[in-house]
Amino acid sequence: MVDWITTDGLTDYDKALAFMEARVAAIHGGHAPEAIWLVEHPPLYTAGTSAQRADLLEARFPVHVAGRGGQYTYHGPGQRVVYVMLDLNRRGRDVRAFVARLEAWVVAALSEFGVTGVIREGRVGVWVPRPDKPPLPDGSPRDDKIAAIGVKLRRWVSFHGIAINVEPDLSHYGGIVPCGISGHGVTSLVDLGLPVSMADLDVALHHRFEPIFG
Repeated sequence: MVDWITTDGLTDYDKALAFMEARVAAIHGGHAPEAIWLVEHPPLYTAGTSAQRADLLEARFPVHVAGRGGQYTYHGPGQRVVYVMLDLNRRGRDVRAFVARLEAWVVAALSEFGVTGVIREGRVGVWVPRPDKPPLPDGSPRDDKIAAIGVKLRRWVSFHGIAINVEPDLSHYGGIVPCGISGHGVTSLVDLGLPVSMADLDVALHHRFEPIFG
């Protein structure tokens, strides 16, 4: 059984880290079930283990050093953060396969709203092709990122996870180079013209979890 937890309102980031640390230890010790925790945060930036200082263009919001993989990303109201605390001792000790499953989960959830999410080689996360926008200067098609992924493992129990844009203030991304990738932009479900609520996305995530993770 996986424990699904939804916290309303805005969750303090440091408190979220403390909760995950405790829960991961309890999962590893056999004292608590695996968990999927759905939250929103106040506006903030997080720096992953590969973050480059030059990619923090303007510290408009508090910057938190996160132990997850990846570079700089943004969290804020209107973004569903999905903290994934799963025991890979039982699910297979394969980090690449685990990240691929997370990506596939997001793609499947987005498909319930008619959104085609894609995975791009060398770019972790989920992207939406934007043929309606001008191509990049080199002529390559434009993609906008709709979901970021960054995880950490402790004794093969995962934490951190996914951030999916439902209706955040996309201008808040202007203070960073998101995930260290220039040229491509960011989008959200509402930016794509879809009147999707946070609750709608939560239902889709729950519905699509079991077929992918079992």
